[in-house]
Amino acid sequence: RQTQTNIYRDSQGRTRTETTMTHPDGTTSTHVMIHDPVAGVIHDINPTSKTSRDSVLHAPPSGANSATGARGRGPGGAGARSMLAGRASDPNVVTENLGAQLINGVNATGTRTTRTIPAGSEGNSLPIQIVQERWVSSDLQVPLMVKHSDPRTGATTTQLTSVVRAEPDASLFTVPAGYTVQQ
Repeated sequence: RQTQTNIYRDSQGRTRTETTMTHPDGTTSTHVMIHDPVAGVIHDINPTSKTSRDSVLHAPPSGANSATGARGRGPGGAGARSMLAGRASDPNVVTENLGAQLINGVNATGTRTTRTIPAGSEGNSLPIQIVQERWVSSDLQVPLMVKHSDPRTGATTTQLTSVVRAEPDASLFTVPAGYTVQQ
């Protein structure tokens, strides 16, 4: 299965995420989500039906920094850090620093976390090793590549490619003309 996601972010904090999935029968489907904190709205766009389901984007609690709030919910944010901190004392979890390397023209720092599920703890006769390799750009503050391997579910690689640092066209953050908007 293959999924491609294009992510756009402008200097005003608006984001557009376009996800295209190729299904086993060869057909594709696309989903578009626009988060617009400037207008205070989220557009959930369905290109097939030419509709946008719009909802109000709630402001962060008073006194909260919106950047901090957003980071706490995403991958690598405060939630992920507290989860890793809880595992820091777990003898079945080992984290290694992989150093730095250039990934698709962007500097990244890597870590590998290996979690071993001991034999017998989940009905398994042998130990199970789950390995996650994560390469993060401190400049962009996003993961550039994440490799996850679990013998129970298979291997997944997620990679950020084609990074363009120019301001995206403003029309990417609006509902296209001719679409029906549902509140």
